[in-house]
Amino acid sequence: MALELRQQLKLAQQLVMTPQLQQAIKLLQLSRVELVETVQQELLENPFLEETIEERAPQQAEERAPRAEEADSFRQELVQNADWENYLGDFASTGRQAGGRDSESPEEMTAFEARYSSHPTLEGHLSWQLRLSSISEKQVEIADVIIGNLSSSGYLQASIESIAEMADATEEEVEKTLHTLQRLDPVGVAARTPQECLLVQIEVLGYDRDPVLVELVRDHLEDLEKRRYKPLLRKYRLAMDDLKEYLDLILTLDPMPGASFGSEQPTYVSPDVYVYKSEDDFIILLNEDGLPHLQLNEFYKDGIKSASDKEKDYFQEKMRSASWLIKSLYQRQRTLYKVVESIIKYQRGFFEDGVSKLRPLILKDIADDIGMHESTVSRITTNKYVATPHGILELKFFFNSALALSDGTEVGSESVKALIKNLISEENPKEPLSDEKIGEILKEKLQVNIARRTVAKYRTAMGIPSSSKRKEVF
Repeated sequence: MALELRQQLKLAQQLVMTPQLQQAIKLLQLSRVELVETVQQELLENPFLEETIEERAPQQAEERAPRAEEADSFRQELVQNADWENYLGDFASTGRQAGGRDSESPEEMTAFEARYSSHPTLEGHLSWQLRLSSISEKQVEIADVIIGNLSSSGYLQASIESIAEMADATEEEVEKTLHTLQRLDPVGVAARTPQECLLVQIEVLGYDRDPVLVELVRDHLEDLEKRRYKPLLRKYRLAMDDLKEYLDLILTLDPMPGASFGSEQPTYVSPDVYVYKSEDDFIILLNEDGLPHLQLNEFYKDGIKSASDKEKDYFQEKMRSASWLIKSLYQRQRTLYKVVESIIKYQRGFFEDGVSKLRPLILKDIADDIGMHESTVSRITTNKYVATPHGILELKFFFNSALALSDGTEVGSESVKALIKNLISEENPKEPLSDEKIGEILKEKLQVNIARRTVAKYRTAMGIPSSSKRKEVF
């Protein structure tokens, strides 16, 4: 078979991601905090970008500005008759300020960052106690290995054998060190099971003299969790009131001793959009607090003419980048406004009456309404929050699946979840509603055929336990 070279012409369409498009897409999916950081960073790096400063009206400036002659005479008089020590006061570099430094406390002279208290960690808290304990250096080394294998809840995640291998120690030394570590604050830390954690706390508190309490925790913790009380009453020949006292005592113990030292910090949300109700309509207000208003810096434009070719290329690149950023920010805010406006159009029932009136909604509905692609709507609704009359919610909250009603209409899954939560909050604690019963009530109220497993799925998603765990027998 002969080989030959041949030329062919072929037409094809290809999407090219220009730098401007890439920047616009990146800005769309940034949260408000990330957007402010990005703009501030660009202000530092790009000399052609500057923040808009609100200027006074020309008439007010003319009224407040003194004439040139008056300004010169005032300046000369000030230089001749100025008592700078009295004028500067406490801000003078000598005099009163120097005399006051002797009485200044060391804390006031310390930088703010040095006085700021860091959040304590479980590892640091345990290590601090170990250094104050009368244990050997070898035990401190073993304890450091144990501390390095603790979960965020304070449980030991490694076996005794592996810790002994990592610390180059015997298993007996590891067990002895672990026994000491478990009795530090918080008591029960480094336990391997919930039973061990609670038993250590019972021992330290002096409750281990009651054998029934020890056996309940050691052997029947699962029975207590699932409220299987009758076999326990027969086994230990207890009355219901006596068992309740044991349960109340167990509830005072902490099954997750390390949780209070968690490294997670609270997340504070600043809404990107505010929605206010005004008479029969809703007003959309974009939150631009802290977001700089950008403009092109005119100062460098005159220098381009006398610049070299290399400098001109740099200037043009930075000017182009600044112009793109300003346009991309405007496009982002415009897109966000249009998406929120469309959401209000589809979910007006929610803004009027709350989550029970939330309709089914998908990204395609909003994309078709505003004439944009679904990916654009997905990006602009990611990590964005809106302040509504019913609380601050993520924009993704308004998109939910549909459940078909018997009359052919649809209801949103979030509305069903809200109704399930409301039914459970109003139930009798001694006779909680089962998932099957909740499904029957939903069928009566919403005329929707919802299976028991669907009710269980929604209940689990909301963090609500089953009816057997919600039941109160006392």
